[in-house]
Amino acid sequence: MSQPESAVADAQAGGRSGQEPLAKLAKRYGLRRAIARPRFPVYVRQLWERRHFILTYATSRNVSKYTSSALGQLWQVLTPLLNAGIYFLMFGLILGGSKNIQNYTAFLLTGMFVFTYTQRTVTAGAKSISGNLSLIRALHFPRASLPLAYTIQELQQLAISMGILLVIVMLTGEGLNWFWLMIPVVLLLQTMFNIGAGLIVARLGASMRDLNQLLPFITRTWLYASGVFFSIQDKVVGSAGLPQWVANVMYMNPAASYIEWMREILISTHNPQFGHHPPTMVLVSCVFWAVFALGFGFWYFWRSEERYGRG
Repeated sequence: MSQPESAVADAQAGGRSGQEPLAKLAKRYGLRRAIARPRFPVYVRQLWERRHFILTYATSRNVSKYTSSALGQLWQVLTPLLNAGIYFLMFGLILGGSKNIQNYTAFLLTGMFVFTYTQRTVTAGAKSISGNLSLIRALHFPRASLPLAYTIQELQQLAISMGILLVIVMLTGEGLNWFWLMIPVVLLLQTMFNIGAGLIVARLGASMRDLNQLLPFITRTWLYASGVFFSIQDKVVGSAGLPQWVANVMYMNPAASYIEWMREILISTHNPQFGHHPPTMVLVSCVFWAVFALGFGFWYFWRSEERYGRG
């Protein structure tokens, strides 16, 4: 009789002693649960082995997203442009956000596209587990594949938005320069942060049914606190007369940090406050949030790996 068969026989008989717990019996025969959480290094290796699935899943979601519309994939270009037009009208012209900012078009679009990347990733991550329960219950794979795929999907959308942004930035008078080579560095750090944030909200969204109802309010507050439509330094310190430390705290907001660094890279010709060299505080904030969110996010999500899809 093989070892598994012996274990089953013992279990049916109540264990050799008649009183042995099933968990202890399984351990004695080297058996483990089919959905047991693997060790963290093993889990990371499993994710890497499924990288092609993650990329394919993300791409297929992007392709299928607009298949039912008449304009199809053209909406990937039209959506950021229409959003930019609405925000420019409301915040730039009507609410006077463009005051003291000469190249407000590039200023606004940079902030909007960078923030939207994080906002959409977090929102999608919150639904990545709860919206794929049938897939989770049918197949065995690292559940972190789903939040990762959603982040890659938004990164693919961002690539189109960034192409539009760079064209508009040059059309508004900003010159192409060597500092643009830093754009991938900023996006890499932001993507690391987004992955971690997506993993955190994915675990929360799997158990908190009301999270998806709260997220729009949370992200909207985050939007207004990140200086997307206005200069934090000008409005907080200049107009409101608040102490400098208040502006510094706002700059430590991860979304505001990535926006500020991207603006420093792209905008300088018409804006003396931008000069390609972001404050050290902004650089430290960008690196810190990327490393911390990625590390903590993976660990936090992995801790509940065996519980996803069981509720």
